[in-house]
Amino acid sequence: MGRWRDGHGELVVGEVRVPLEIATSYRARTKGLLGRDSVEGALLLSPASSVHTFRMRFPIDVAYLDRHLRVIAVHTMQPGRLGLPRLWSRHVLEAGAGGMEGWGVGVGVRVEVVVG
Repeated sequence: MGRWRDGHGELVVGEVRVPLEIATSYRARTKGLLGRDSVEGALLLSPASSVHTFRMRFPIDVAYLDRHLRVIAVHTMQPGRLGLPRLWSRHVLEAGAGGMEGWGVGVGVRVEVVVG
């Protein structure tokens, strides 16, 4: 947990498995979802404690995760917004607005990242 590389994997929330992009390099984290019209599954930014939606084309759900991959906050952000940093956040998940609720991602839930 926590030593990933840019690439792909799966986000596991209970019995739900979601396609996952992983962005750990500065370049990949900076680009994030910019320039896209949608996202297939979710994007994990690591390390990260805040995000913004400037120059984004669609609203997103944002989940802040602690070092144990437990969700500490979830918010829906419209394009052109700046999210406040979360003190204990080590990773951030991004997905299309409404996706996380359907997967069961909420405060207190622990998620799993599977790569390989």
